[in-house]
Amino acid sequence: MKIESIAVIGAGTIGRGIAYAAALGGFRTVLEDVSASTLEEGMAYIRASLDDGVARAKLTAEARDLALGCISTSSVVEEACRRGDLLIEAVPEDMETKLEIFTLFDKFARPGAIFASNTSSLSVTEMATITFCPERCIGMHFFNPVPKMKLLEIVRALETSEETLRACVEAGGRMAEKVVVVKETLDYYPADPCADWERGVS
Repeated sequence: MKIESIAVIGAGTIGRGIAYAAALGGFRTVLEDVSASTLEEGMAYIRASLDDGVARAKLTAEARDLALGCISTSSVVEEACRRGDLLIEAVPEDMETKLEIFTLFDKFARPGAIFASNTSSLSVTEMATITFCPERCIGMHFFNPVPKMKLLEIVRALETSEETLRACVEAGGRMAEKVVVVKETLDYYPADPCADWERGVS
């Protein structure tokens, strides 16, 4: 499974930062938002961040121009879904909203695409259960502001496959992020805690 294109759904503070990192990593990147003004603000932020990198000698002008050339925008989520090998939702931290996005991923994504959530607190396993491909669902939690906070927490959900995990770790590295992999743990309240303790479950 090779990731060559990334679609970021939501051009708010985190989404625009993810698109910045994806384009700088050389991925064909589409940034989507239903709000034209939010998209415009997102692209302005990306340009300013790249220019700042050049001004501080962290980037060359050529690298900036190449990154800008990798980015396109969309105001239609269904269309954006069809353009990414990796789809990353960066919508507000609300489970109902994220489930709606994962439903759209499942319906409109290209075959084999990976579905990722940028959630910092919600269950990716729960999001995965509404899809037909839970093995291709994963958490990719970027820290804000993305251009400066070079840390990516990859959350392996209950059914995330090794192939999906490897592809996302590689993509995260290309996005110049320090990658930390964690496994999602679900709340567990046994009827008989003593019995589970004896079986080694904690």
